[in-house]
Amino acid sequence: MAASETILGLIHEAVATDLLRQVQSGEASPQVIAQAIKFLKDNGIEAVAVGNDKLGQLAKSMPDFDAEEPLHAKH
Repeated sequence: MAASETILGLIHEAVATDLLRQVQSGEASPQVIAQAIKFLKDNGIEAVAVGNDKLGQLAKSMPDFDAEEPLHAKH
């Protein structure tokens, strides 16, 4: 017998709530962060870096690997 949509919805909500609680509390381990990212991806949740939001700031802080010469460039 398959689980009802109601039961599956409750499990989904419980997982989301627990992941959120751990992330917001600062107690989330790297494994929990990875699980949260996978949970978001599996549910089609994406973020776009816009202007000065936190994701945009993170993106700006990353090195531009395309602008750098490869370490072992062939001449």
